[in-house]
Amino acid sequence: MNAIDLLIGGKDQQATNQRTFQRRNPISDEVATIVAAASIDDAMRAADAAAAAFPAWSQLGPSERRKRLSAAADILARRAPEFTELMVAETGATAGWAGFNVHLAEGMLREAAAMTTQISGEIIPTDKPDNLAMAFRQPVGVVLGIAPWNAPVILGVRSVAMPLACGNTVVLKASEMAPGVHRLIGSCLTEAGLGDGVVNVVTNAPEDAQAVVEALIAHPAVRRVNFTGSTRVGRLIALACAKHLKRALLELGGKAPLVVLDDADLDAAVNAAAFGAFMNQGQICMSTERIVVDDKVADAFIAKFAAKAKGLPYGDPRKGNVVLGSLVSAAACDRVGGLIDDAVAKGAVIAAGGRGKGTIMPATIVDRVTPAMRVYGEESFGPVVTVVRVSGVDEAVRVANDTEYGLSSAVFGRDIPRALAVAKRIEAGICHINAPTVHDEPQMPFGGTKASGYGRFGGKAAIDEFTELRWITVQTGPRHYPF
Repeated sequence: MNAIDLLIGGKDQQATNQRTFQRRNPISDEVATIVAAASIDDAMRAADAAAAAFPAWSQLGPSERRKRLSAAADILARRAPEFTELMVAETGATAGWAGFNVHLAEGMLREAAAMTTQISGEIIPTDKPDNLAMAFRQPVGVVLGIAPWNAPVILGVRSVAMPLACGNTVVLKASEMAPGVHRLIGSCLTEAGLGDGVVNVVTNAPEDAQAVVEALIAHPAVRRVNFTGSTRVGRLIALACAKHLKRALLELGGKAPLVVLDDADLDAAVNAAAFGAFMNQGQICMSTERIVVDDKVADAFIAKFAAKAKGLPYGDPRKGNVVLGSLVSAAACDRVGGLIDDAVAKGAVIAAGGRGKGTIMPATIVDRVTPAMRVYGEESFGPVVTVVRVSGVDEAVRVANDTEYGLSSAVFGRDIPRALAVAKRIEAGICHINAPTVHDEPQMPFGGTKASGYGRFGGKAAIDEFTELRWITVQTGPRHYPF
């Protein structure tokens, strides 16, 4: 059991009136962490601390910012066992998924460190004589990062790394389901010597989430907001930001299709589909939720895919080496089970797996899915993938786009020009040809379209999200005026 305090101004602080809440292990229901339950006043103190730290951090040279962020990456990697212990306890994750989280988050910090010298502007030609016109990027102020539980180290670090590299200070609003993990990120950054108040972490009880977030968005020092999570909550974040005319970066839900064309390498497609659908029990925004497969190869693909899925071990990640561990809650398992039951009642066929027990569920494939079934359109966020059979490329594209979401996607086919043409027609921010829908690298422009949100994390694209672009001129000679 771990006691988790707020991080405000570089110091561990209890919440007002010493309020706490408990995060319980989703498998055993044992208390995993006892966590400070911030009030609105506590959240305001965190934003004030970030605002007070902004002048010094924003004026720090890029090489020094790079040095400190690189040190944070070293510390994060060194504390991997602590992250793993907390992730397993708070979310039911496998140790392998936790280790991958730390590895990718370390890379994100190193990429952000490298970007400190890439925040550049330009000289713009002007018609005014003796005039130097420049586009100049500068930090915006305080950035609020709101991160989810499903990939807590990756997404917690992502919410703050590039804002810090750009010279902003940050408040990380931790997930109520992985508060210890997110608070540990703050400890790593503080230990690296970023400076008191440069990074602040606010934890809150679930019932206080909306009030705390709305108060942080309204704080006058907060100039940018980034949120990763459900589309439902993302809409509320967007509305709150719009009310205060504050720019938001939103990475929301997904219903990623993997299109299998009639000339696809079926073994490669099966391996990618299994990884994309069942990694972290399907609890990834990029998870493969829909297989759109050409009728000509559907039976052969399903036979291979079902055999692969049936061979994937699942169970309590604390008791053995399993591929599929626990879902985040019994309620999540019940909700996914309800989607499966609805589909079967309307004519779908279970090719592998089925309903889970408690929070543990096997890799599940639901074949012959139609639009009449809830699982056709609803994001499952669990280890269930649907199969829709189609006839030809045009129908495959239509079905792939028949969703409100547009985050990740994939196309499998040996004819690369044809596969590329299909990829260009898919309405998603990300598409991979002959590769899985689950793929993330720190330098890539990561984000979605439609109900999957807007804006881009990663690399140079993130510089635009977390800096202000200003037009500055210098008149170097006499200026002519009409009067």
